[in-house]
Amino acid sequence: MTTDTAVGPAPSQAPAPPEKAPRNAPRRSRLRRILQSWQLYVLLAPAVIYLIVFKYWPMYGAQIAFREYNPIDGFFWSPWVGLEHFETFISSFQFGRIVANTLTINTVGLLVAFPVPIILALIVNQLPSERFKRLTQTVLYSPSFISVVVVVGMIHLLFSPSSGLVNHMISAFGGEPIFFMGTPEWFRPLYIGSDVWQNAGFSMIIYLAALTAIDPSLHEAARMDGANRFQRIRHIDIPGILPVITILFILAVGNIFNLGFEKVYLMQTDLNLPTSEVINTYVYKVGLQGAQFSYSAAIGLFNSVLNLLLLVTFNWVAKKANQSSLW
Repeated sequence: MTTDTAVGPAPSQAPAPPEKAPRNAPRRSRLRRILQSWQLYVLLAPAVIYLIVFKYWPMYGAQIAFREYNPIDGFFWSPWVGLEHFETFISSFQFGRIVANTLTINTVGLLVAFPVPIILALIVNQLPSERFKRLTQTVLYSPSFISVVVVVGMIHLLFSPSSGLVNHMISAFGGEPIFFMGTPEWFRPLYIGSDVWQNAGFSMIIYLAALTAIDPSLHEAARMDGANRFQRIRHIDIPGILPVITILFILAVGNIFNLGFEKVYLMQTDLNLPTSEVINTYVYKVGLQGAQFSYSAAIGLFNSVLNLLLLVTFNWVAKKANQSSLW
């Protein structure tokens, strides 16, 4: 008599535990990728060295803003004074005038100069002739290659009260010559106007590059629907370059307290100081000419902190508005 025994399913074997990767495996793979692309890192090395030497290493000296620095004691052994230099600058009688001049020139310059390259790019992009378009780009871009010293020299020649072309035209129409470079009220229009003339072409190239990335089929579909040129600019071109406009606007706002030193200093005279004295020129005068190193470093650090706060604030606003942002 045989007994049938029920044969059940074979017990499943437990899977073998995965082998643990050695701790230094990610480091080896990263090193392997670096060795495979070593040519790219060689090309990147000069830029990294430049940033470290000229951008990050000088931050070591920013501590003199909190010390009464003297060359004999050096950075570490000069007496610590905390926020004394910042308080001195904020409570000085020149604080309001210097900050107001810097803000006024940069704010008015931003409102006037920022839309100009956008308008130029939209106009140039609509030119039908490619040859004429390239010629227009060259003419508008060429002032960017002129040095600041030459530009200021041209301003002095054109607006001279005795031999300037502008004053000759004013006299020809029966007016009195104006001493433009010695009149405080004329400093801001001259600075902003020359800045627009010199730098609008460079920014225009950036917007033209963004316009070339727009799909041409969108314009073809708009033409089929009967859209005219202005409607296509409004509904296709401007929305297409809006991310670039937002990024450049955030960068411009984050640099609003950092007015160019060279041009302002070259255009300054003893007569237009009430409107031409800005933070950067004041730092140069008290720091290098007056040898107040700690005080000037504190003013420069104060200026940089304000720029950083504006940059972070407007970047946050752009993110909240669902626009392009830096991070």
